[in-house]
Amino acid sequence: MHRNAFRIPASTSCQETKLEASNVISNNAQPRKTTQPTVPRLLSARRESKNNEISDKKGVNHHLGRQAIHPEAMPFKDALAHFKSQIKDLQQEGQKIFSGGQQQRQHQDPQQYPGAQQHQPPPIPQSTRPNQQQFHPPGGQPGFPPQQPAIYWQARFDPAVPVSAEWEHKLGNNNGWGNNEIEHYTAEGGNSFYTPNNLLVLRATSSPNNPDPTKKYTSARLVSRQRLSRPQGSLVATLTLPCAGGIWPAFWLLPFEPFAWPTDGEVDIAETWNGDGVNHSCLHWGFYTPQDTMKHRVVATPVQGMAGGRPVRFEFAWMQDTSAGPGQGQGRLLWWIDGQAVMKAPIPQGTRPMADFVVLLNIAMGGNVCAGQIPREGSYDMAVHEMKMIEEPEAGGWARFERDWAWVREGNTI
Repeated sequence: MHRNAFRIPASTSCQETKLEASNVISNNAQPRKTTQPTVPRLLSARRESKNNEISDKKGVNHHLGRQAIHPEAMPFKDALAHFKSQIKDLQQEGQKIFSGGQQQRQHQDPQQYPGAQQHQPPPIPQSTRPNQQQFHPPGGQPGFPPQQPAIYWQARFDPAVPVSAEWEHKLGNNNGWGNNEIEHYTAEGGNSFYTPNNLLVLRATSSPNNPDPTKKYTSARLVSRQRLSRPQGSLVATLTLPCAGGIWPAFWLLPFEPFAWPTDGEVDIAETWNGDGVNHSCLHWGFYTPQDTMKHRVVATPVQGMAGGRPVRFEFAWMQDTSAGPGQGQGRLLWWIDGQAVMKAPIPQGTRPMADFVVLLNIAMGGNVCAGQIPREGSYDMAVHEMKMIEEPEAGGWARFERDWAWVREGNTI
C-alpha cells in the first residue's frame, strides 16, 4: 500500500483488501500506501525426484519389502494388477518422504540476533491466525537446478558504517502519512541500526506515557539510495517481521523523487498488520480517483510462522521492454515467498520505468490500516537478514520466471 500524504478512501480500505484476497502465502514524502495494503514459509512445490529406476519387476518387489512373485507365475491380468499396485505403493511412499521433509523445514527456529527487541510484542491469539493453505503449481513439471545469479547490488549491513550511507531516513509524522498513523519517524540509532552479526534492524517503540508527543511512538522509514537501475532483474530479501496489534511493517518500492502517486506506480512485496500473519503482495497505479479503484492488484497470503518470528524470504522480479519508451508498460512482474510464486501482473501503462524504482522499509503504527489499534508499550523489530539485486531470478533464472508465470494467479482488483 502506499504510505504518504494521501488518504485511503473508505470504499477501498486495506481491511477490505484482506477479506477479498483468498490465496495462502506489505516512504518518503511519498504517499504512504493510502489505498490498500499489499508471505513464515510457503515451501517450494517442486519435489525432489528420486531417480528410482526399476530395472526389473523383482527389484520393485524387493524395494517394497515383499516377497518377490515372478510375473510368469500368475495370469497376465493378475500380473498386471500386481505390478500397478506396486507402482502405486512406491508413489505413496515417495509422497510420505516429501511431506515429512516439508514439515521439518517449516518448523525451523527463528534466527536470533544481539539487540533484539527487549519488550516482546503481545502474543497473537490463536483464533486470529488464518487457516494455512498451500497454493502449488501444476504437477508433472521438472524442477530447476540450483544456480547463483550474478549480484549487481547487495546491501552491506556493517555496524562500522552508518545506516545513512546506503539509506535515506524519512522523518516526522507527515500528517499521518495519509492513513492517520501515529508514529514519528526518526534517524536515531535506537530506531534503525546494524547489529554485530550484520543485520539491519528497524525498531518501532511504543511509549504512550512519554510527555513528548513526538516520542510516544517512534519508528524508522528508510529509502534505498540504490535504484533497481535495470530493465529486468530480481530483488531478494530475507526478513523477520514484527507481528502485533497496531503494527504495520512493509518492504516495498516507489519511483525515486519526485513522483506522482499512484500514477507512477507502487509495488508492495511484504507487508502485514495487526499480527495476523498474512502477507499482502500489491501493485498500485492509475489516478487517485474513485473511478480508478480497479487499478490496484493484491494477493493476501497467510504465511506459516511469520507471526512467530520466522525469517521469510521474499523475491520480486521484473522484466520490461523499454523500446516503446517510458510509461508504455510492455513488461511483467512476479512475486515469490519462500520460493513459491504467489502473484503476477503486467506492468501497467503510464507507470515509471522499473529501473527508476527504489526500495523502502518501514514500520508504521496505528491508523486506518490497523483499524485504529494502538500498539502496546514495548519495542517491535523488523530484522533484514539479507537484501540484494540480481540479474535474474533465483533457482532457475528466466526459465523459472516463465514457468511460474504460466500458472500463478494475477492479483485481485480492489
